[in-house]
Amino acid sequence: MAEASQQPKVWSLHVVPPRRDVGAALAALSEQDLLRLRAIARLRARSLPDDGMSWSDLLHEAVLRALAGARPWPAGVPLLAFLAGVMRSLCDEYWRRHRRQHDLPAPHDRGGADDPERACAAAEALAAIQRLFASDNAALKVITALTSGMAAEDIRRQCGLTEVEYDTTRRRIRRTMLRHGLTWSWP
Repeated sequence: MAEASQQPKVWSLHVVPPRRDVGAALAALSEQDLLRLRAIARLRARSLPDDGMSWSDLLHEAVLRALAGARPWPAGVPLLAFLAGVMRSLCDEYWRRHRRQHDLPAPHDRGGADDPERACAAAEALAAIQRLFASDNAALKVITALTSGMAAEDIRRQCGLTEVEYDTTRRRIRRTMLRHGLTWSWP
């Protein structure tokens, strides 16, 4: 019996172009991928202060830095993931600059935690969130555990949730809050 030579098949959805060919990769993006990039930019821009850049400015700046080579595209990383990371980095950079200009405390700095006005605002925000999820017992348990600083694994164990149920609950919380114009970041 003769041995048949077979070439291995490569099953990949997106072929990663050469490292420096960002322009060709951008031109090859589908309409769906472009919509995903816009959605990521909108989501990231929401976290910026009111005087921050718009989502389109954020997206354009990320693409510009990738095209200029200021942010090199690592081999093996999908273009969408790379640009999402660049946008995240740009937002972090913007916040650092904003805090420096306005003398704001760092996010993990406990400065002003004893401020009665901040404590009152935090209590009101938490009460609004709890009212929003009054009929969703799983979401309330997860929110309560998150506010006490528990890790995801501990929350799943305490609430009796599988990993999928926990992730689903977190997405439901995030989407509901965004739909109602609330923003909140947990550890």
